[in-house]
Amino acid sequence: MRLFLLFAAGIALSACHPGNREAKRLGQACDSGDAKACNALGFKLQRGEYVLRDVARAAIVFRRACEGDIGDSCAALGGMYLRGSGVTRDSARAPELFQRACDHSGMEGCTGLGVLYRKGVRVPEDVGRAAALFEQACKGGHQLGCALLGELSAAGQGVVQDFSRAATLFRQACDAKQTIGCLGLGRLHAAGTGVARNDSLAAVLFKQACDDRAAGGCFHLAVATELGQGVTQDFGLAARLYRQACDDSHAEACYNLAGLYQKGAGVSRRPERAMEFTRRACELGFADACPRIKGT
Repeated sequence: MRLFLLFAAGIALSACHPGNREAKRLGQACDSGDAKACNALGFKLQRGEYVLRDVARAAIVFRRACEGDIGDSCAALGGMYLRGSGVTRDSARAPELFQRACDHSGMEGCTGLGVLYRKGVRVPEDVGRAAALFEQACKGGHQLGCALLGELSAAGQGVVQDFSRAATLFRQACDAKQTIGCLGLGRLHAAGTGVARNDSLAAVLFKQACDDRAAGGCFHLAVATELGQGVTQDFGLAARLYRQACDDSHAEACYNLAGLYQKGAGVSRRPERAMEFTRRACELGFADACPRIKGT
């Protein structure tokens, strides 16, 4: 059965709408072998844009487009295999698809492959290779690649440590609404490393990252709020932010929240809750918490 007939029933709005007509046109073109049309259709199906969202069908058309050397589709399909979204999870297929994407100007694939090399997932751990891939992605306009290259530059991993370069990369990513970059830039401003120390700006950047649920954003905003650095000191708000970060599995946030419960700062003093969050911090890998657990 023709692919267009498979998804046509998923048209979400009136067929008279221009978006629906475009989706129909893309389906017909994809079915006729137009790889670029398959690529565009895949993202519409993935997002539910003028068709009902259908990630399984998105995977089918992404595969067709990838076979036609459309890098963005290869990257999208690699991510789907990595997450098990629309396809049976198979992380072993991700490196090959990300590499093919990167080879065909799919910069998200360069970034994705870099992440795998950085963590040693399905490929040998190689931070230098990760840095090169992030740089390729960044030069190609993929701002997550810029942010991740900024992290490596700040840490001196895979590249020479260079805080000024890290700040430039973080700022570029943050300006493009990539909030991992905002978090990185905020940390540099909070420390006065590579940029002038500016607690107020750091707090603003941490809030941007927190609002976007970037990992660590709410934790760093909570620290600033607890200490009154760049924002008004507010233990109650700090506790809520620590709880949000803890719920997102940030181990140190759980530990700091335990400290507030132990002191009764911003929350009622409840030693049993303090122990509960201390235990959770230990379970999440924050080593300083483990000796404080009673009975260990």
